[in-house]
Amino acid sequence: MSNIQNLQSFDPFADATKGDDLLPAGTEDKIHIRIQQRNGRKTLTTVQGISDEYDKKKLVKAFKKKFACNGTVIEHPEYGEVIQLQGDQRKNICQFLLEINIVKEEQLKVHGF
Repeated sequence: MSNIQNLQSFDPFADATKGDDLLPAGTEDKIHIRIQQRNGRKTLTTVQGISDEYDKKKLVKAFKKKFACNGTVIEHPEYGEVIQLQGDQRKNICQFLLEINIVKEEQLKVHGF
């Protein structure tokens, strides 16, 4: 009987919050980048999930200048503020957000064909 060791209380979820400080400040858990077909060959890229800490209008201005496309910030009833850009800008947006350290690669979720 003396060989039995008393099991100490162990919380399996205690380390679940340890990785939270690794995320850049002000980002939600995922940033969704989607593409929508308009008419013909025209497409629209939407970016959703960027925190309110960042000024989305300034981000759109930087996107427009760097990618040579038009864009705007719209207010979506379910998703909040969403960035819309003309054309298929999914790869460009991923690279840009990683360059300026707004997100980490595992936070980006790219949708579309």
